[in-house]
Amino acid sequence: MKIGRTEVREDVFNVEVKKHVLWEVVKWQLASRRQGTHSTKTRGEVNCSGRKLLPQKGTGNARHGDKGANIFVGGGVAHGPKPRDYGYSLPKKVRKLALKMALSDKAKSKAISIIANIDLGKTPKTKRAIEFLKKQKAENIKVLVVIPQKDEVIYKSFRNLPKVKVVAVEGLNVYDILWSDKLIIQKDALEGIYKRVGV
Repeated sequence: MKIGRTEVREDVFNVEVKKHVLWEVVKWQLASRRQGTHSTKTRGEVNCSGRKLLPQKGTGNARHGDKGANIFVGGGVAHGPKPRDYGYSLPKKVRKLALKMALSDKAKSKAISIIANIDLGKTPKTKRAIEFLKKQKAENIKVLVVIPQKDEVIYKSFRNLPKVKVVAVEGLNVYDILWSDKLIIQKDALEGIYKRVGV
């Protein structure tokens, strides 16, 4: 099949899209990104005296231990969150399949442009990046630019544009593909994409 004038592999850009597989991988990606640094203090960690508040019997009040119990203001938290890792494993086969499906989805929507080269000069300039997007008719939409390897000039030229993300092939992922309205792929990056999906 062809995207523009470029011949691309059908087994990567023309795969049947299954929403559940995409959902599974996006959920996995977002779970891996979670910091999991939230923490609350238990009654053993709260800074307060361990003295018994009042005698066990004879006062007519309920029995209480120390002030750090969870029922008191300023006391510990019962069953509160503690630092944890939200990441879990997902088979490589599923991840590769989802990447193909995300690319196929964009190809079917005619939202992929494959260009020979992204030339923004030797120094980073946001102005040149905006001119490039205008030529691609993509100035007011969310764009994902895929390049073969990290390029500081391209990264820095686009980084001030809130609707544009630049990723090298090794960082290409399902979430960013689905986030974008248009995918601009540098032709040299195609081989890297085929390697990523194991074709």
